[in-house]
Amino acid sequence: MCCLLTIVIPWCSSEGSRMDKVDVLTRILKSDNTSTILGGQSPGSVINSRKYVPVTAGGQRDDQRSLDDAIRAALCGETRAAVVVGSEGSGKTTALHKLVADWAKGECLQNFSYVFNFQFREFGSSADELSLETLIHQSHHQTPPDFTRLVTEKPDGVLFVFDGLDEYKHSLDPSVLTLTSDLTQPASGSCLLASLLHGSLLKGAAFLVATRPTDNVKFLRGTRVKVLGFQKPQREVYFNNFFTGRAAANRAFLHMERTLGFYEFCTSPRFCWTVCSVYKWLLDSDAKLPETLSQLFADILVHLIQTLSLNKACSRGLVLALGRVASHCLREQHSSCSKHPVDAFGLQQFPTSVDSFLRVHGEEELSFHSQLMREFVLAVAFFLDASTHEDVEKTLNDHKAGAKLLDLFMSGLSEPAQHRSLEDSLGTFSAGQIKAFKSWFRRRSEKALKEYDRSEHYRCFHLLHQAQNESLVKEILTPPAHPSIFHENLSLQDCAALNFVITCLGEREKVSVSRTTISRETMEILAPSVSLSHIVILSHCCIHKESLPLLASAVSMGVTRELDLSHSSIGDEKLQILCAGLRESKLHSLNLNVCGLTAACCGDLVSVLTSETSQLRILQMMFNEIGDRGFTKLCEAMHSPNCRLQELQVQNCDLTAASMEAFAAGLCSGETQLRKIDFTGNVIGDGGVQALCKALQQPLCKLRSLTLCDSVLTGACCSDLKEVVMSEHCSLSELELSLNELGQEGALLLCQGLKRPSCPIETLGLTRCDLTPAVFEELASVLKNGTCRIKSLHLAINKVGDQGVKPLWDAVAHPSCLLEELSALYVNPFACPVNTAWK
Repeated sequence: MCCLLTIVIPWCSSEGSRMDKVDVLTRILKSDNTSTILGGQSPGSVINSRKYVPVTAGGQRDDQRSLDDAIRAALCGETRAAVVVGSEGSGKTTALHKLVADWAKGECLQNFSYVFNFQFREFGSSADELSLETLIHQSHHQTPPDFTRLVTEKPDGVLFVFDGLDEYKHSLDPSVLTLTSDLTQPASGSCLLASLLHGSLLKGAAFLVATRPTDNVKFLRGTRVKVLGFQKPQREVYFNNFFTGRAAANRAFLHMERTLGFYEFCTSPRFCWTVCSVYKWLLDSDAKLPETLSQLFADILVHLIQTLSLNKACSRGLVLALGRVASHCLREQHSSCSKHPVDAFGLQQFPTSVDSFLRVHGEEELSFHSQLMREFVLAVAFFLDASTHEDVEKTLNDHKAGAKLLDLFMSGLSEPAQHRSLEDSLGTFSAGQIKAFKSWFRRRSEKALKEYDRSEHYRCFHLLHQAQNESLVKEILTPPAHPSIFHENLSLQDCAALNFVITCLGEREKVSVSRTTISRETMEILAPSVSLSHIVILSHCCIHKESLPLLASAVSMGVTRELDLSHSSIGDEKLQILCAGLRESKLHSLNLNVCGLTAACCGDLVSVLTSETSQLRILQMMFNEIGDRGFTKLCEAMHSPNCRLQELQVQNCDLTAASMEAFAAGLCSGETQLRKIDFTGNVIGDGGVQALCKALQQPLCKLRSLTLCDSVLTGACCSDLKEVVMSEHCSLSELELSLNELGQEGALLLCQGLKRPSCPIETLGLTRCDLTPAVFEELASVLKNGTCRIKSLHLAINKVGDQGVKPLWDAVAHPSCLLEELSALYVNPFACPVNTAWK
């Protein structure tokens, strides 16, 4: 086993065992200080610059805090062990170096006397067996002579820091290894590591492991810490630190957020370093900043080639060789490959140039600094060399196991605007390859849109977004192929692609997004699409309050007439924010069904309904616990001349008779335009109906549709309803009373009112109302009297039997009967259901 690149900064209370922390800190800050555009800024450089920006971490309970705090908390916890898991370039290594540096400065973790920092890949570089004692002494010449005794007596004062578990090629499964507990016993690298990490060796010592996702993680104990990288506020701080001028920093930051901020890898500090480096070069050159990911990497590649000072032929040869290396790695699904096959790909011709793209591991392995660049150079090679990459489908299939963005890069590079700068440095792209890709894309898109597979459908959108070709969008997404858009579980990247497609197609009937987190960032992306859509559906979504001002603004400034937020748990606080922005909107319909609202929200809704510019005609509020207090407040809008509300749905809103007086007053105000109300599922009761019926007989009341399904009514309310339908001022054309125990006596009273020659009722619902054959016979008489206007009659689930329903069949055949629809399901419990419709 070879000597490890390690750092030790021990400290003990006795003078004789004290180590020089200053010396060790100096070696930390000077180690590996090489920064490259693709490889990122070195940890030492970040710490030395004093512009370190902590990344965000998520714990096992989804709580978020800085990675530094999460690690310190885990090391001070019960297990005294932390396993930090994050993607490429997410800031793990820099955070570990910073932690050790801060310990050396006496700023944190002073309960540890010794801290050892190792790279996992070094453990697999030799088959030699070493003891832990020998390993540490070989790596750290300044350890005290009695080091073994000190750490054995107080193992809880030792912290081991391991970086790069994903690069370790052997299993750490303790069930297949022989663990050791002796610091002086030689063992293999796997045995030594497993013994340390599982507590067999130097039990009581703490450890910290950083890794990309890998199978070996499951064999480790300790607190799992997921690295989330830079969130938007941290990215802004990072850009401000990178650029010397505030204006340049702001311009660069806003541009990246608009064009790239929706990609998950934008949380990577390494990617942010790359973007900043290229943006600075472009801004200093007064060049245009890239609009797509493909354009960004084209600019990166051009910049690297210019830095290498290669001629066009050599540059082309280098990129083709890199493309072959990339193809090999992606086919084999390896992040790195050995030097031997790589030499056959032609890289040996460019010994001083490959370092800009590849990094060396030991003496035998190479890997790309950036996995994104790996796929990008393969896409470039596809268009440069038709002889190697002949078929689009085959190229994508051969690399699909390892590639994630290859087709996106190919889509971007197929457009002249995005590959022109590369042609200046590499030579002409193959016209045949470009044509072949575009033909493939059209065929694939046509198939995806016809058959509709969500993943394929959205991949089409992503490719269109990367191409940035409006005419191509209109060609592929013709109206018959995609009349409206309905999608769910969208990522930020999905939203960006969707928004691009919609803005290219222009004003449309509907955009529908469901089961998606609508954050501020999401709404910033989707706002143009919202403004272009007549109907906007955001149902079953998790809507953040920070997004609501943007949503309201997009609705108010655009053509939106209907907004559906049903099942989105808006709540009173969020609705207040939304209503503040909707007062100037042109909305005709607002759906707030099942949104977790209470009485507290109704004042805000009144402010929208009564604003001078209000055009709201339909308000849906079902399954919200607004109660009588909230509904009474809502009724105040009916007294305003500005209120244009025509339809109100308040099913299952905890209403009772107590609020019906306020509603009745609103109906008679002379100002209201309300024509339809649905009280289904509320305890209105006979007393509530009595209050309503007084208003329904007034000449100022223009209500046309009244639904009282399942409203705890009895036959006692039917005398009041009879008076309504017999009144010369009655404007009701639809009366729905289903699921109430009206019984024979009540229903017969109602029938008397229905016989009035000018009775306006056209739709009558009496499903499951305990009706009898006598009632059916009376209804048949009403239908035949020559003045009845009823066209739709619902009588299902009234057990009258075949004989009971027979008079209705006779009435239907009568020439005076205007009935067009009759529902008589389950009127005979022993017969087949009957449901009949005419005309």
